[in-house]
Amino acid sequence: MKKYSYFIGIVFLLFSCGGGDSSSNEEKTNTAPTVPTLTTPSNAKLCINNAVSFEWNASTDAENNPITYQIQIATDNQFSQIVKTAEGTATYQSFTLNKGTAYYWRVKSIDSKNESSAYSNTFSFYTEAEAVANHLPFLPQIVQPEMDSFVNSTTVTLKWLASDVDTNDVLVYDVYFGTTSTPITKVASNISTTSWTSATLQVATNYYWKVVVKDDKGGETIGQIWNFKTN
Repeated sequence: MKKYSYFIGIVFLLFSCGGGDSSSNEEKTNTAPTVPTLTTPSNAKLCINNAVSFEWNASTDAENNPITYQIQIATDNQFSQIVKTAEGTATYQSFTLNKGTAYYWRVKSIDSKNESSAYSNTFSFYTEAEAVANHLPFLPQIVQPEMDSFVNSTTVTLKWLASDVDTNDVLVYDVYFGTTSTPITKVASNISTTSWTSATLQVATNYYWKVVVKDDKGGETIGQIWNFKTN
């Protein structure tokens, strides 16, 4: 009887002290995404066009959770007078704002577990009033490759034309290029030539691009999106 009791005691100790997987009871910690970095409009910018496009760099999430972004636009830098706010998964938003007004904007990222980053730095910009001495450049015109055309190479040179009714204005260009239908990757900034070359195309791929024309008075015109395909 003693031996039997001794055996039962050992078995009890094994089950009570042993080998369950403690890690299965540990709750995994979710971390917030990184803080977005604002890009457009740049800080302290004069936006002559009051239809303003906002862009920022994507955040990352350590757990690879889906990320959404919240943008806030206010007329004070404490954000007590918010005039526009929106949420979405894209790293850009566009709003039509009042003319002749100073605005402040910021963005934060939120993952699917509802963990949010801190807000980004605050950027300011000003929309020009009705009476302006400068005119925006005209929309750029596509030269090559033509819309919906095919490119039989891994290299392409994008070309466009641009003009301004203020003939003394100096024009420069930002080029956005990529495989998404709304290209957000800026591949060239403030270039003075009306062309840009990529030598890293992939075969059987749709490419999209747009040109932003800027004059030396702070005006800019965002061109429409063009596309071509590689064979």
